[in-house]
Amino acid sequence: MPAAPTTFFTRLLAQKGQPLLIAGPCSAETEEQVLATAHGLKALGNIDLFRAGIWKPRTRPGSFEGMGAVALPWLQRVKAETGIPTAIEVATPRHVELALRHGIDVLWVGARTTVNPFAVQELADALAGTGVPVMVKNPVNPDVALWAGALERLERAGIYDLAAIHRGFSTFAPSRYRNAPTWILPIELKTRFPHIPLICDPSHIGGRRDLLLPIAQKALDLDYDGLMIETHPDPDHALSDAEQQVTPQRLGEILSELKYRYRSSDNAEYLNKAEELRQKMDEADREIVEALARRMALVEELAEYKKENNVKILQFDRWQEIFSTRTEWAGKLNVNDKFVAELYKLIHVESIRKQTEVLNGRPQVDGVQHLGPGL
Repeated sequence: MPAAPTTFFTRLLAQKGQPLLIAGPCSAETEEQVLATAHGLKALGNIDLFRAGIWKPRTRPGSFEGMGAVALPWLQRVKAETGIPTAIEVATPRHVELALRHGIDVLWVGARTTVNPFAVQELADALAGTGVPVMVKNPVNPDVALWAGALERLERAGIYDLAAIHRGFSTFAPSRYRNAPTWILPIELKTRFPHIPLICDPSHIGGRRDLLLPIAQKALDLDYDGLMIETHPDPDHALSDAEQQVTPQRLGEILSELKYRYRSSDNAEYLNKAEELRQKMDEADREIVEALARRMALVEELAEYKKENNVKILQFDRWQEIFSTRTEWAGKLNVNDKFVAELYKLIHVESIRKQTEVLNGRPQVDGVQHLGPGL
């Protein structure tokens, strides 16, 4: 397989040797506000990209929707006066045209656009041949396929200078976060696109200043390639997303508190011990898979008896017993009971699928996704 092409992001990462830092206001409100933020960030000495919202796609009309093209010259001044490259969100081919005309260095596709393949394709067509780096935020809903599809559409248009931004996902469930991080989804995306840098947006995930540090630290511990954090000279009076923005000074304090850990170590003792533990984990994993195979064989045997005796597949009392006792066992063994609960939901779904095959005498066509959340 040919080596992945060198991009704007990979060059920066190679030069810097540590995660990229992207910062700037949620919205460009005034020229003074934009320049004050930029000079505050310049003083920190480690900001790689200045971000600002020009066109703001708001949930409801009537709220502040950005200054539009009038703010683009303000970003030209930012780059001229600080030397920091600039980035904005684009949602239409017209946005792309105006951004490039004003020398914007990096563009990003927002969460509300990523969710729409038609809109992404229009942007991909407009961006083809421009050579501009593009970042793609995850879609609002937790769907890795949509996120991956947006990246693939851009790659098919010849745009390889890409990065992915994890900004969290909407959820109906109560959460301390503005947008649930659901860390497993960006990790899955990274396995599909290992050559594309992954950037975390703690501002949109947390929605609150006090959550920025722990979210950013989690991202670094998961080997993210960068952070995007919203900054404003007077956050309390910001025209959009005031609660999640911090001053450049506070951003500097947050960055100084972050712990940057190594991907590995050259220490021989560490390497030997890590290898020993990994081998033991491999053995434990094989035992887990063998145990699952034994359990599923028992499930099939039980299904044969149910078929002979014309008994239904789902025995709800038995499922409740399994669900409660397994989590109880987990607690006694100091294993996270919520993890075990989720694991047994998956095991039970597979058990239902196998029993259905036995009773109906044919493989399921629909798959397990239609069995319902209670199974």
